[in-house]
Amino acid sequence: MPRLTDPDPNVVPADVREFLSALPPDPMVKMLTHSVGTVQLFVQLARAQFTSLELPARSRELVILTVAEYAECEFVAAQHRPMSEAAGVDERTRDIISSRDLDSPDLSAYDRTLIRFAAEMVRSPRVPDDLFDQVRHILSEREIVEVLQVVGYYWSFGRVATVLNVEVTTVYGDEPLLTDETERAD
Repeated sequence: MPRLTDPDPNVVPADVREFLSALPPDPMVKMLTHSVGTVQLFVQLARAQFTSLELPARSRELVILTVAEYAECEFVAAQHRPMSEAAGVDERTRDIISSRDLDSPDLSAYDRTLIRFAAEMVRSPRVPDDLFDQVRHILSEREIVEVLQVVGYYWSFGRVATVLNVEVTTVYGDEPLLTDETERAD
């Protein structure tokens, strides 16, 4: 059971209500609406994770699944299992992430490095130099920063879900969280 009740729609400003009305009903968005000053920005940042990264979708999903595993967030994992499949992450790779077998020979060198990098960021504030050197060989500088942002976003998202016991009720496909109509409303 969620630790907070749904926000009172009567205290949500009209512009925020209008923005949120274009989104599918979602328990996480409702929970985030308690912070009326940041919910739009949080949702817009989620959209950017899908529409504005140089990082390939498959790589993004590997990172998100890894964050979900190491942050122990079933909400994020449940949301992203089907998205990761659509992005090309096979079941064996998802199982390896879930088992935390970071050195599995079944992973490509690229996947192993990216997954280890994401896991290390969740576990520790710093990553070892040797791992960072490996990351520099597989990602551009832009992609490195994007991975850091994806990890930070989904760690934060995961903590809202775990600390507030947000129930998983809807699983989205790999599609933007905002429509063109919602973008114009900004």
